[in-house]
Amino acid sequence: MPVMTLACSSVGDGPPLLILHGLFGAGHNWARIAKHMAGQGWRVLSPDLRNHGTSPWADTMTYPAMADDLSALLDAKADGGPALVIGHSMGGKAAMWLALTEPARVRGLVAVDVAPVAYPPGRVIEAYAQAMQALPLDQLTRRADADAALTDAVPERGIRAFLLQNLDLPGPEGGSARWRLNLDVLAAALPTITGWPNTPPEAHYEGPTLALFGEASGYVRPDHHAAMRALFPAVRFEGIPDAGHWVHAENPPATLAALERFLQTV
Repeated sequence: MPVMTLACSSVGDGPPLLILHGLFGAGHNWARIAKHMAGQGWRVLSPDLRNHGTSPWADTMTYPAMADDLSALLDAKADGGPALVIGHSMGGKAAMWLALTEPARVRGLVAVDVAPVAYPPGRVIEAYAQAMQALPLDQLTRRADADAALTDAVPERGIRAFLLQNLDLPGPEGGSARWRLNLDVLAAALPTITGWPNTPPEAHYEGPTLALFGEASGYVRPDHHAAMRALFPAVRFEGIPDAGHWVHAENPPATLAALERFLQTV
């Protein structure tokens, strides 16, 4: 599998802290928290994962492939690590796989609203992908028109705004609108992204681990705790009140407070 050289922003000075976004996201989704952590003495690296943002596109969208990209990023930006790694949703699974397969690279791990399990097929996520694929890119010149076209499939205004941050509209020179997401590959890979690879029997990560979850989310349920503890024996669980899956956007103060408490232990 070819390794992708990820686009990555960096802010601050100090030990490396890697923040990984979720599906249909980009590194700047965590900019507020990245800026805060940089002010606390960390050098925060926020990459766009493969097939997202300004990073290269690839036909493969597996967690081992994403972890290989992250290893190369740490070699290039952080002398190989170890780094504190925070990952949300899909990025959380990539972070967990990196910790399990290359534990020496990971100083500490935060998995945000995701567990190392295969989730049922996500009909809502599939609907989002299909709606984005169906947009007539050659006809779009205004973001408002794209927003209106997504309304039936994506009734939540905040989620539409999140998805449409990936849409580049034509400039003064003309042309067609384009997605910064490799939508065809991502849509085809949804069973892999919502799934979880076969974990080698010997794989485990004994470093400090925080499973951070939204109390209004169903992604980290009590019946997932055993699977998490089997692979990450030092894990502790902490819920974020008044938050669903996007804890960092729905309750930033509580998310920051939880992260700061964890950082004092690594």
